[in-house]
Order: sequence, then C-alpha cells, then structure tokens
Amino acid sequence: MLRAVGYFGFLTFNHGVFSGVEGVEMETEPLCVSLATGMMYSDRLNIDRYTQGFLENHKGLTEDYWPLYAVAGGIGVFISWVWSLLLGSYANEMMKVSVHILTTYLAVVSVLCFWCRQFFWGGAFAVGALLQFLYVISVIDRLPFTMLVLRKALKLVWGLPKVIMVAHAFTVVMLLWMSLWSFGAAGVVASSMGDEGRWWLLVVLSVSLFWTGAVLCNTVHVIVSGMVFHVLFHCGQEESASLPPSSLIDSLRYAVTTSFGSICYGSLFTAAIRTLRWEIRGFRSKICGNECLLCCVDFLFHLVETLVRFFNKYAYVQIAVYGKGFNKSARDAWELFQSTGVEALVAYDCSGAVLLMGTIFGGLITGSCIGIWAWIKYSDRVIMVASTAMLMGMVLVGLGMVVVESAVTSIYICFAEDPLLIQRWDADFFTEMSEVLHRRLQHRSSRSREVLTTA
Repeated sequence: MLRAVGYFGFLTFNHGVFSGVEGVEMETEPLCVSLATGMMYSDRLNIDRYTQGFLENHKGLTEDYWPLYAVAGGIGVFISWVWSLLLGSYANEMMKVSVHILTTYLAVVSVLCFWCRQFFWGGAFAVGALLQFLYVISVIDRLPFTMLVLRKALKLVWGLPKVIMVAHAFTVVMLLWMSLWSFGAAGVVASSMGDEGRWWLLVVLSVSLFWTGAVLCNTVHVIVSGMVFHVLFHCGQEESASLPPSSLIDSLRYAVTTSFGSICYGSLFTAAIRTLRWEIRGFRSKICGNECLLCCVDFLFHLVETLVRFFNKYAYVQIAVYGKGFNKSARDAWELFQSTGVEALVAYDCSGAVLLMGTIFGGLITGSCIGIWAWIKYSDRVIMVASTAMLMGMVLVGLGMVVVESAVTSIYICFAEDPLLIQRWDADFFTEMSEVLHRRLQHRSSRSREVLTTA
C-alpha cells in the first residue's frame, strides 16, 4: 500500500507480497525509490520479516497516531487552565458540577459503548457510574462542610498568584514529557504485534505516565504547602505582599532537590491508597444493618487505615515545612491528627474526592474527544487511543487541582498544630471548623458507647 507523505520517502509492499496480476504473487523486499516520488512505507526497518509466525502483522506508522496524542495533550492543558480559572471565579458552581455531572457523563459514555458493541467497556463505565452515584449519596451530608473548606482554600491560593504561575509552569513541563511519551504510545498502537502485546506495553507506559504525573503533582504540592504554611504562620493574611521575595524560589529549590527523593517515593502509593480509603469509608457509613458485610468492610477499612498512616498526602506539608523523610512525615502528621482529634475532621471532609471527580471528568472529556477522532480514522484502535488519551487528560487536569488540595491539607495541618493560626487568618472559618470538630468528636464518642453497650 502506498502512503503519500510529502516529497521524501520510501516504498514498500504490504507484508512483502505484491499482487501485480490477479493470481500471481511475487516475493519482494522493501525498495527505496527516487526521493522525488515522495512515498513512505509503514515498516521502514523491515522488522516484520523477523516477527512473522509469532506476531500478528499490522501496518501503521507512529506518525499516524501521534497527532491524536498531541491534540489530547492540548485539550488536557486547556481544560486544566479553564477549570482553574472557573474554580477561582465560580467556586460553588464548579464544585457542584464536579460532584453531579461525573455520574451522568459516565452513564452516557456507557450507553455509547454498548451502542458501539464494546460490551466490556460499556459495563465498566456503567459500574463506574453506579459507584460514583452511591458514593455521592453516602457523603451527601458532608458536602456543605466540604464546599466551605474548598472555598477557603481557593481564597487562600488565589491570594498567591505566583504560586498559580508555578503550577502552570509545571503543567507545561508535564506537557513536554507527554510529547516524548506520546511517541512511545503511538508507536505501540501502530506496532506489528498482536492486541495482547500492545495492551501490556500500553499498561507499562500508562504506569510510567501516572508515576511521572504523581511526582510532578506532589512537587507542586510541596511548593504550595510550604508557601501556604508561611502565609498562615508568619502573616496571618492571604496576601503575599508581606512574604520575603525569595520564599517561592526557596520552596521550589527545596522541592526539586532535598525533598525530591521523598516525593518520588510517596508518589508510588498515596493516590491509590487515598482513593481506596474514600470509597471504603463512604460505603461503610451506609451498611450498618448488615453485620456480616460490615465486618468484611471494617477489616478492609482498618487495613487501609494502617496504610494511610504511612502514605498520606499530609506528609508533604511536613516535608515542605520541616524537611523530614516521607515515612516519618506521614507518621508524625497522622499522630498529630489523632492526638488533637483533627483526624475526625479530616475523615469527615470530602474535598479530595470532589477534586478527584473534577480530574476524572476532565480526563473523560479528553478521552471522548480523541476517541471520536480515532473512531472516524482508525476504528480498530479507538479503545487503545481513547483510554491513554483519557489518562493524559487526567494527569494534566490533576496538576491544576493539586494547588487547591495542597491548600486544604495545609489548613488542616495548621489547625492541628496551632488553631490560633486559622483564627487569626479567618475567625468565622475557625469557628465553623471548631463546631464541626466538636460535633464529630461527640458523634464518635456516642458511637463507641453504643458499640460497647451492644457487645
């Protein structure tokens, strides 16, 4: 098959066999032709001659699929920046959208997958929509407090415009890395191996992308946490004018040098464990009537709680402020929460889950746009391209969300270490946090007495 790509190129014949006349086949080798022919062949290194017999041949060029990934990166950056701007201007509305629209979108994508006879993916998205709906129902009473915390975190972050600029700069760094990564992913999609081999390679590439994205997110986390802690501790105001000019540079240098090893280590586990904890905690609160199921869920819950002691996002604040190692920071943060009772407040808050919903929604939009394009051009590669594009969108949007999440974690650490820091910054917010904490501690105490009485 001839593929026109410009003025320079080569010519090959599909799978080394050319049918010049009906019924007559001629064995051929890939041939170079005049540069003026402007033709290119798909197996330029002639690798297929070594793989025939144990790999399924498939013609294609990396350049065929790379534009799809390039557009996916652009869409992800655009959504990330627009989402951040809308959060700053319409915080309440955007957070409500994050909570409610994800369920609807997952259901719509599920229906479309069933319509396209992709039954596995249709079922997967349907289960995702159901789990999302059940989780929102289980935490609906916590959302008012969650929205309050997120509004205050946004107020704090938007008082530090230089920090927002650093987050956008890291988004560009992530986009540059994705440019290299997308060539590898496009090459795998276009390769000559069978579907099973392609999927395994894409899984490996997806893990590498996820870890790199987590490292960059947590680097931003450390920078933002350090700056927010300085604002609350030294100034008591959301304005950055009274901060030393070198504060941001010092935080950036510290994050990418001294603390970088701890950031890379923690990035392997924190996101997965935190997500699992949200889901188990949400279901646990709704199955009190089924003692057998509650026992199983309690076992999983305590197992995950043990892991959270060693891998939690609050460790990064301790890393940013005190320069501790990751495991020590995680243990110290959790012991601080438990000794002060703030852990009950942290458990009640769902701000991380709300921000994750926005991240997933951004990834789904990116994957849907690229999936439609791939369906038009390469219908047999839609799922491969769309799923990896969705992951790209999630990583890029997550970089925008991590700024707000870092402010939330810093607020809780400051409230646990010295509540007067929060009172000096915002007295009304301090009063509301104290009231919610008091109610949660009372609730836990009454629940413990009830368990002891029943036993």
